[in-house]
This record gives sequence, C-alpha cells and structure tokens, in this order.
Amino acid sequence: MWDFRIGQALGLMLRTLPFILFRMLVYFGVALAYVLMTAAGAGVGWGIGGMGDEGFRAASTFWGGLAGFGIVGAVMYVLREYLLYMVKAGHIAVLVELLEGDTLPGGKGQIQYAGGVVKERFGQASLLFAMDQLIKGTLRSLTGLFRTLFRLLPIPGAQSVLRVVEAFLRMAVGFIDEVILAYCLRTRSDNAWEGSREALVLYGQNVKPMLKNAAWLTLIVYGLLLVIFLILLGPAALVAYLIPGGWSATGVVVALIFAWSIKAALLEPFAVICMMQAYFKTIEGQQPDPEWDARLEGMSKKFRKLKEKAGEVGASAEDDKSGLPQH
Repeated sequence: MWDFRIGQALGLMLRTLPFILFRMLVYFGVALAYVLMTAAGAGVGWGIGGMGDEGFRAASTFWGGLAGFGIVGAVMYVLREYLLYMVKAGHIAVLVELLEGDTLPGGKGQIQYAGGVVKERFGQASLLFAMDQLIKGTLRSLTGLFRTLFRLLPIPGAQSVLRVVEAFLRMAVGFIDEVILAYCLRTRSDNAWEGSREALVLYGQNVKPMLKNAAWLTLIVYGLLLVIFLILLGPAALVAYLIPGGWSATGVVVALIFAWSIKAALLEPFAVICMMQAYFKTIEGQQPDPEWDARLEGMSKKFRKLKEKAGEVGASAEDDKSGLPQH
C-alpha cells in the first residue's frame, strides 16, 4: 500500500524530541504572534473608530486587525531562510543520522550538533534557501508534466478533477523538497548542488511510487489537520470574542492559524520522515539515469540552473586541488 513505516516514524520523532519541542516553540510562538498582533491592530482600529459611526468603527477595526496580521506575515517572510536553515534542515540532519543507525547527543546538544552538520554541508542560510527554491521549481516542473498528461485524457468533467489533482500535487511537493536535502546529507557530498541534482534525477525516475506515497501522506496529514481544526474552533471562538469588535470569521482564522502551527511543528516532520523512508527504500541500489537527467534539463530551467551551480562548485574544487587560480 505504501513504502513507509508509521511506527518507526513516530519513534524517530520521539528520539528527536529536542527538535520537536524546538519546532513547537517556534511555530506556536509564530501563531501566538499572529493572534496578538491581529488583536492589537484590531484594538487600535476600534479605538480610532470611536471618532465615527458604527460602520466606520467596524471598518477601522477590520483594517487594523488586517494590518497587525500583515506585519507578522512580513516578519515571517524575512525569517523564512532562518526557519529552513535552523528548524527544518537541522531536524532533517539528525533524522538522517538516526536512519543510518548513528547515535546522537540528547537535549540541546542535538540542536547544536545539527546546526554544525547543516553548516558543513550547505554553508550559509542564503545558499541553502537558494538551493531549496531551485529544488522546488524543478519539482513543480515535474508535476506540471502530470498536469499536462491529465489534460489530454478524455475524462468527463476533467477540468474540475484537474483542479483537485493540481491541489494534491502542490501539497505533495511540500513533503518532497526536504527529502532531496536529506539525500545530500545522507551522501555527505562536498558539492550539495550536485547532490541535489542526483536526488532530483532519482526522484524523477521513481516519480510514480513516490507520488503514490505522497498521496497517502497527503490524505493522512490533511485528514488529521481537519480534525485538529475542528477541535480548535471552540477555543478559537472564545479568543475571537475577546478581540475588540470581533466578528464570527475571526474564530475560524484563529483556528486555522493554530492548526497550521500544529501541522508545521508535528505533522510535517512526521510526513517528511515517512517520505524519507519511502525515498531511500525506493532508490536503494539505483544510479541516476542519464535519460531522466536530460529530461529534467529540458523541462525545467530551475534544474538547468541547479546543474550550472553544481558545475561551478565542482570546477572550483578541481582548481583548488590542482592549485590553479579560480575564475
């Protein structure tokens, strides 16, 4: 049915509990910041609205809350490189070590150890972020191939079904890009760009079984997310009631924010572990297929850019070995 082991995935989450707690602290803190800043903005708007009628007060409260929400969103946009580098890549680093049977330090030492591994393999946060964007772009091109093929099928109501398929593919890609990074850490490649290229080619030549596993995980994760969202609606409605000028939709937004934080802190690492299991099991004993390399190069400019970066790093390493001046 699928190629991952749920019991082992949960066990690995427990063994990386320091990182799970770190993720919870980060993402629950972000969710709380969204709620507090939205409430503060709504409060300021409500106060300003006192200078006009009820309609003006409602509008100013809404725009004040939206402004507070937007401020946190802007901060999150700035911090996205840090979240990838320290939170996601760090957790992947320790998970790879555990899947390989290695031992790791406990407590905060686990987070410090992971930071050292990520820095050694990927360098600065900006470089890892740039690599991750190229990986995601390549994956989107690959899934775009399936969208194109689906459009050609003579299925009644295909456009409606296509929208569902596209939504699924977008969610599935979100579980896969971190697995590509895990491959680079697992192979301990000195050229992470080249490692990413190999991992993408291996993914491409095994795209059918990988999407099958991603489909199951998407159903599991988003099914759990729906349950969590429904459970949170009650407490979120109380929070909405306490926000000045609160309206019924606020409770839904608050529930969505905290459901997202639980997904990022707990459900995403579970999904990534499962995809790592499936990916490493599927590619075992395989080598990157040159035909798939050429196919990806032809369909994705992001992949071509990634190959260029891999070549530049490889040429630089050769220059260092030969003692020639770098270009």
